[in-house]
Amino acid sequence: MSGLLDVGAAVDRIEALSAELAERSGGRTRLLPVTKALPVAAVEAVRRAGLREVGENYAQELLAKHGDPVGGGVGDMSWHMIGRLQRNKVRRLAGIVALWQTVDRIELLDEIARREPSASVLVQVDAVMLSGRGGCPPGEVEGLVAHGLDLGLDVRGLMTVGAPDDAGATQRGFTTVAGMAERMGLPELSMGMTDDLEIAIDCGSTLVRVGRALFGERPSA
Repeated sequence: MSGLLDVGAAVDRIEALSAELAERSGGRTRLLPVTKALPVAAVEAVRRAGLREVGENYAQELLAKHGDPVGGGVGDMSWHMIGRLQRNKVRRLAGIVALWQTVDRIELLDEIARREPSASVLVQVDAVMLSGRGGCPPGEVEGLVAHGLDLGLDVRGLMTVGAPDDAGATQRGFTTVAGMAERMGLPELSMGMTDDLEIAIDCGSTLVRVGRALFGERPSA
């Protein structure tokens, strides 16, 4: 145990879910463990399970864990920024974030390109019209992708979030985003979390972002 986190149990769940995703998707879908609000021991669990990608929602938390020897101070973890991103945070995160998943406006693309030329990004799509969740409308996706490519960024694909407690809306949204990625020839598709990962896999997700199913409920504030 490390604090409130049972690292051994987390390792077992990460390994099991990774294997399940690979089997169900024919090897297409991989797991992105999300360590939001968890101790750095969660990152150690990811490493012990043989994975090197980890997702964080908040800039300060990502920086703190990255700076910890357990969390990647030795440089062997690939950090994904998966929370809503403020433009003024880009400078501190540049060179640390391996994949910026929540890019949803031109100003962010411009700032990332300025701070980290050739950075890898995903364009976040608001496919289910979720207030406060971020993401650009589907009609703006192609323009943002083109702008990112013009800047020299590695626009790998699209990212979206499902509709809470609405499997039908989630499936429609995922299907829409998957279709856009296919039409534009974008290989990466970040869709699905703990409650809708099965729908995401069936809709073609290449990357599912999972926290609670691996680490349990997050500590209360």
